[in-house]
Amino acid sequence: MTVLTTPRPRSRGSWLKHPLVLAAALLMVAPFLWMLLTSFKGLPQLLTDPLSILPQPWVFTNWADAWNALPFGRAYANSIYITVLVVAGTLLTTSMAAYGFARIPFKGSTVLFWVFLAMQMVPKQVTLVPFYFLMAKIGWVDSHLALIIPAIMVNPFGVFLARQFIASVPVELEEAAMIDGASRWRIYWTIILPAIRPGLGALGIIVALDAWNNFLLPLVLLNSTDLFTVPLLLSQFQGQFGGMNYGIVMAATALSTVPMLIAFVIGQRQIIESLATSGLGGR
Repeated sequence: MTVLTTPRPRSRGSWLKHPLVLAAALLMVAPFLWMLLTSFKGLPQLLTDPLSILPQPWVFTNWADAWNALPFGRAYANSIYITVLVVAGTLLTTSMAAYGFARIPFKGSTVLFWVFLAMQMVPKQVTLVPFYFLMAKIGWVDSHLALIIPAIMVNPFGVFLARQFIASVPVELEEAAMIDGASRWRIYWTIILPAIRPGLGALGIIVALDAWNNFLLPLVLLNSTDLFTVPLLLSQFQGQFGGMNYGIVMAATALSTVPMLIAFVIGQRQIIESLATSGLGGR
């Protein structure tokens, strides 16, 4: 005998949820859409009607002018290789440090971990002056090494996040490997890293966004135009075209967001899933 069930009517809150979410999404996307549309506007329209939405007519030369006005290609290459090195190095060092804190107990490890994590609370602006003098002492001013090496060596948030990923891995896997004679390094390389790969992917996206959008340190440390990163070069666009043609400025800004937008679209599901499960489920 089949029992027919009457579907429960949706509450008023459930009917309002989707329109509210859609409105919030449109509100978030609106500035990006306005930037894209402005990048196709000509100078006469920007001077006479700067708040208009659609370009009239559509000007497609702004993108080429933005790319050729300053060494944008060189800045693109600088930002890409700096971001790649920072992400690769940070994932390695943070996962190794996190494995030590999560799986290798030693005296004072808990206190050291929380002291290390407290470094995340210190704003970068507070340590900017001593950091500059340290880089000058080493000879890394006007060098990409000042942007790569410190970022790889110190990332408290990355260590905390990787530790949470590792804490969610069953300890029995390591114990079985130790019985078979595996060393700590082999356990880390063959068991821990594959097990936390989704979490490291999410961490990599977060680190890549931070490295790509870093503006303060390149502004202070870099002097040569050939070493400029994309965010730093955008300030030159604003100085050169800010009072004349915002279409070129918006085209340059749109060009700077393309790599990270692609990376976020590809990895957004991985970020959400890893943070919602293994990333926050550890000890």
